[in-house]
Amino acid sequence: MASAGLRDELDCSICLNIYTDPVTLKCGHNFCQVCIDRALDTQEGSGVYSCPQCRAESQERPKLKKNRTLRNIVEHFLLAQPAKEEFLCTYCIHSPVPAVKSCRMCEASLCENHLRIHSKSAEHVITDPTTNFGKVKCLAHNQMFMYYCSEDALCLCATCFLFSDHRGHKVQLLSESSDSKKEKLMKILDKLKINRTETEMKIQSLQAPKKKLEGKAANIKRRVATLFTDIRRQLDDLEKKILQRISTQEKQTLYRAYELIQELEIKKDELSRKIRHIEQLCNVTDPVTFLQELDKGDIEVVDNEDQKQGDIKIQDIGDLDEDQISMTLHTGLSNIMISVKRGLYMEDAADIILDVDTAANNVQISGDLKTASWLINRGRPKTPQRFQYHQVISAKSFNSGRLYWDVETNESGNWMVGMTYPSIEREGSQAIVGKNNKSWCLCKWNNQYFVLHDKIQTLLLIKFSCHKFRLRLDYNTGRLSFYELCEPIRHLHTFNATFSEPLHAAISVWESAWVTVRSQEF
Repeated sequence: MASAGLRDELDCSICLNIYTDPVTLKCGHNFCQVCIDRALDTQEGSGVYSCPQCRAESQERPKLKKNRTLRNIVEHFLLAQPAKEEFLCTYCIHSPVPAVKSCRMCEASLCENHLRIHSKSAEHVITDPTTNFGKVKCLAHNQMFMYYCSEDALCLCATCFLFSDHRGHKVQLLSESSDSKKEKLMKILDKLKINRTETEMKIQSLQAPKKKLEGKAANIKRRVATLFTDIRRQLDDLEKKILQRISTQEKQTLYRAYELIQELEIKKDELSRKIRHIEQLCNVTDPVTFLQELDKGDIEVVDNEDQKQGDIKIQDIGDLDEDQISMTLHTGLSNIMISVKRGLYMEDAADIILDVDTAANNVQISGDLKTASWLINRGRPKTPQRFQYHQVISAKSFNSGRLYWDVETNESGNWMVGMTYPSIEREGSQAIVGKNNKSWCLCKWNNQYFVLHDKIQTLLLIKFSCHKFRLRLDYNTGRLSFYELCEPIRHLHTFNATFSEPLHAAISVWESAWVTVRSQEF
């Protein structure tokens, strides 16, 4: 099987035989040198040359590159094949002569001379040289197969054809049936070749976007790697800055503590000296001596010491300014996030405010203009801007850049969230977001989720785990994407379009549904 597969890969697509002196065109396709030279000769004077396989064109005659690797493969393949069986003419008994054909009826092989004089009647079926005649006769009647029954896919002898159950079936001569089926196979072969060529052209057409995607991915990877390197550097700098600030505050506070401790140490020594003096006075037993040595200040020492002790407060030592440290950290991290957004060209959160003047009478708008909910009738006046049913759009439109906006919905009811041109109709079913070529939306209807544009509905066959969604718009590249804000965030669908008008956010609600706009991340 592997050998057969390799054999198919070694066929020239022009002559359909194994490669002879293979050469390669610039597009990568291989041909026999003689075959491709003839094909290019026929294109002389047309002004353009093309590959017979993929139709890749060039103004100048393509240069042919010898494919030595393929030639070596062909040579090794041919050497590995078993020697071709040689068939000899049955009637050339005096000297062996190669046979060119065999007759199934005579069960004999024929050289060119004996083939010319051989019977040309229909029962003498001529085939390629063979010695295997066992399968060319009917075992039941020992007669040569002459017919073919298409209904039963069986070869028949004359007796089978005349007297068996095959009467009434579509029966043809073997040669006619073989030619007919070969003709059909050739048509199939031509179609397969066309399909193969078209497939190769599609592969070629995908090479450019594939390379573009690979290049874009590599570029983003480089940017992300550079960004993370920069983030690490900024974090290291911020850490050093904050630690330095803490150390500075610590030194300042400890210096104040050191001064107070020194002051208290001096005070302690003074107190110790006075304690010893008073203890000595208290040990004097003679009243005259005691009173003579007693100083008026010794009595007032306690009151004076209490007053001085009150002048020194422990809280005077101060504390670390944690608020300042926290603000430094917060500011530093905010600056890092700004650099992250710039580095990845992240979109901004859009400030979506719903336009009450466009809200249908069965849509209730909250006081902060962020929530749309279903209501039976609001009794608003009919205006050209107001939708007839279930719908409201944002007051602000967007016509450039990247942005996102988030929504939260309830479990019950049916709703749609998306974006629309301001020129969308305001009345009738064609005004519903997604049911025209001017709007795109994510929809929940009867507990099924799908995306909708120009009445084309794509069902989302996934299980939703939350009721929070994000819409991301890249206006310049024409991309509108929907995400489910579960953990992790899951991509649902992306519309690709060439936007020709500014876009408004659009919300539709039915029955008990409500949709709330959240401009910041959940």
